[in-house]
Amino acid sequence: MDFGEPEHIGMLRESIRRMLERHATREMMAKWDQEDKVPRSLMQPITELGVCGMTIPEEYGGYGRDILATMVTVEELSRRSMVIGTLYLMNSCYGSMNVLASGSEEQKRRLLPRLANGELLFAYGLSEPDVGSDLASVKTRAERRGDKVVINGYKRWCSGAESADYIYALVRSGDPDARYKNLSLVLIPPTAKGVTLTHIHAMGARGLNTNDVTLDNVEIGIEDVVGGEEGWNQGWSKLAGPALEVEKLEVAAMALGIAAQAVDDAWEYSQTRSQFGKRICSHQSIRHMLADVQTKLSSARLMLYRACWLADNDMPLSVESSMAKMYVCELGLEIVLTCQKVMGAYGYARGFEMERHVRDMLLMPIIGGSTAIQKNNIANRMGLPKA
Repeated sequence: MDFGEPEHIGMLRESIRRMLERHATREMMAKWDQEDKVPRSLMQPITELGVCGMTIPEEYGGYGRDILATMVTVEELSRRSMVIGTLYLMNSCYGSMNVLASGSEEQKRRLLPRLANGELLFAYGLSEPDVGSDLASVKTRAERRGDKVVINGYKRWCSGAESADYIYALVRSGDPDARYKNLSLVLIPPTAKGVTLTHIHAMGARGLNTNDVTLDNVEIGIEDVVGGEEGWNQGWSKLAGPALEVEKLEVAAMALGIAAQAVDDAWEYSQTRSQFGKRICSHQSIRHMLADVQTKLSSARLMLYRACWLADNDMPLSVESSMAKMYVCELGLEIVLTCQKVMGAYGYARGFEMERHVRDMLLMPIIGGSTAIQKNNIANRMGLPKA
């Protein structure tokens, strides 16, 4: 059993950090957070790192599947900001992984090479005003009209929709009483006639807006039903496929990146701040807090990377992915709040990144399947009786 980090992963980390110091400095990120806008043009230097092809086979223009490298990329980008990590996810995971897992051959040939080149971004359109975890209850309707599909309804929490080329939306394509049997996934351009985006203001994840999306007689071609003609009414099986398991790791990787940067910031601050005539890192209470967060961070990283190893080796990971998502996100929140305590009032004030780490980390246990849902998944899939 080898716990050493592969050489190419170490080199990847260094490349990402150098890129961020040139194209997304801490000062730039503070400005983008204040303005609530991260430029899509940041995808260009990210693409130049060669990381957009790591979820795409060579036959479609990628470099071959490397889930660990993909999640390390998310982690390192999220050290600077989770919204930069999300920008990358919109390409390599929301886009590439879903098209590869569920798209028709025509869609793979048409979209994957452009995704590998960093040209396309996808946003999720799964939740609705009255639908969160219970996605089989979506009410947004899709009707076939010849070779066209007409969509009406509402989507909520569509993060990045204003920057995306497609909204990857779950719609009701038949009798609602059938629940799982009459759902389809569709690709909706946010610029299509009848699409209205409304910015939802939130305390965290600032820079990549989340949106309400109104769909009023939006028309797409049958070629933009995920899976093509054969994908009609097959949305649930595609949604609950392998891409969903990796999605849990994506959120965990963001949480790990935020937590890792918070630990670094608190660790450094403790050595520069002095009270009672000595640096606070010499006070036992501070030393114990920092020892705790370092230990928690190490355990979170091990759990995530093991799940990535399972994914890279095509092994079952439905339990492990839920464990990683739940554990890393909840532990990450504990880590960040402890780091904030180390910095005292400076951890609460604007102008210091710690308060942004707190705002962003509060979201991690919620998105990508809440902690409660992950606990249900773990108990159910490990065969715990319900009665």
